[in-house]
Amino acid sequence: MTRCALATLTALTLVMSCTVARGQDSAHQARKAYDDRHYATAAALYVQAFEQNPADLELLYGAACAYALEGDRPAALATLTLAFQHGYVNADVIEHDTDFASLQTEPRWLTLLAQMRARAAFDARLWDSPALATGYRANLSDDEKIAGLSKFWSEVKYNFVYVEQLKKLDWDALYLAYLPKVRASTSTAQYYRVLDELCALLQDGHTKVVAPDAVRDKARARVPLRTGMIEGHVMVQEVFEPGLRAHGVLPGMEITAVDGVPVRTYAARMVTPTISASTAQDRAYRSYGYALLEGERSVPVNVTFKDARGKTSVQALQRMAWDDWDKLAVRPEPFLMRTLTGGVAYVALNSFGSAQAADAFMAAFDQIAPSSALIIDLRDNSGGSSNVGYRILATLADRPFAKSGWSTRHYKPSYRAWGTALPNFDGDPETVPVDPLRRYTKPVLLLTAAGTFSAAEDFALAFDAMGRGRIVGEPTGGSSGQPLTIALPGGGHARICTKQDRYPDGRLFVGIGVQPNLLVHPRVADLRRGSDSVLQAALAQLHTASNRSDAQRRGAPQSASKGAQ
Repeated sequence: MTRCALATLTALTLVMSCTVARGQDSAHQARKAYDDRHYATAAALYVQAFEQNPADLELLYGAACAYALEGDRPAALATLTLAFQHGYVNADVIEHDTDFASLQTEPRWLTLLAQMRARAAFDARLWDSPALATGYRANLSDDEKIAGLSKFWSEVKYNFVYVEQLKKLDWDALYLAYLPKVRASTSTAQYYRVLDELCALLQDGHTKVVAPDAVRDKARARVPLRTGMIEGHVMVQEVFEPGLRAHGVLPGMEITAVDGVPVRTYAARMVTPTISASTAQDRAYRSYGYALLEGERSVPVNVTFKDARGKTSVQALQRMAWDDWDKLAVRPEPFLMRTLTGGVAYVALNSFGSAQAADAFMAAFDQIAPSSALIIDLRDNSGGSSNVGYRILATLADRPFAKSGWSTRHYKPSYRAWGTALPNFDGDPETVPVDPLRRYTKPVLLLTAAGTFSAAEDFALAFDAMGRGRIVGEPTGGSSGQPLTIALPGGGHARICTKQDRYPDGRLFVGIGVQPNLLVHPRVADLRRGSDSVLQAALAQLHTASNRSDAQRRGAPQSASKGAQ
């Protein structure tokens, strides 16, 4: 490349960077105007942002929402039509978005949705054709099985964000190795187990094969227990079925064997090979959790239990379909709150699957605000939408804070033909503004564990990066990202991670976990007596910090404060 051409390219790159930056500024202003219900202003800013960044169709979508809420239905429809003309075809999202409620009486509304669906169906012939989304049968044909394997292999090859892992595994060689395994499967259930085992080799918690419901209910039925590994022992944590309690199966009992095989050996042989996980803690959490005792619904599983006195017994546990299991399983509410000793507010955020946790937090903020300190518990939060957590973090921040940085693959076929490297596309961390109405300034601690996953880890990461308080407990699951969902033959599907998330400063946590400042593990004794050593450690941290602050206010040396405890 000549010096003149290089200078021109550099100048063009700078212009494009400045244009994108201006677009991001307009988008941030548009979102703020939308949140403040200044819809006409928001619409104009969204349109301006789109003009500066025409690749982002969500900006047109935002403008259409603002126009509709402002009452300008012609402009809203015209903007949605423009989004469609540029390639937006997600009719289901539009149809169920309450922002567009006023458009549903417009004659053009149904026509536009139909056009989007028709275009989406046409586009699916390339990426997710119905030809490979065949219905469930007890044993798929060899052609369907091989086609499904081939689709999963190719989608992973071109979309899985962790390219170095594909190179280490030699993904093409694995494809060849798994062809005979797929052909040898004698049922759809066996076939999906083979795909599970292949997927598990990717070692990513956001990449997973999901079997059809019929396979899940027949071959992966569950027992009404919640189990987990504590201090190296597989423990019963909850019993959902009263009949089991009547037969002496209680929380705090240890599982020592399954079908006569020592429990660790059983898990290593029957469970762990199919577990897709990014970290050792996540793999153990899944292997010794709900997946441990899954199996054929028609075949009882013989479990050897040991109680606190060392007495053993064997129980034949009947497995049940997932719908029946869901009816029995006790799931914590997305938001739980109580006041602890010393006026400490304890808030459990158990799910970001809907806005319920953030909505409840905002509703309870006037009760939280007077507390002496706040403990937020994410140990049972497996994720959902990161934006739910960011709404809560915005009440704890004294300045705008950064979301996670990210990257995705930037595949350009011509680059490959030229032998040019294929760099990733790096996304700069976006910032979240502080809540203009609520601000909590007291000490905050965060509780985490291996069950803290995905969007809950995004919360923990942002909390850690902003330096708002200490994290107490165990490392998080170590997996976040944006899954791409593809249909597979027989009614199943797969999710493939397309985005690598990281700390705003570039530090990695996927494959590692967000690390606590104070490492505290649960204990078997805690489970048996109904106590919580992690929570107690957090309270002790607050007590120590309070004593230190008192000593500093009195002008006393910290050592005197410690000696007086």
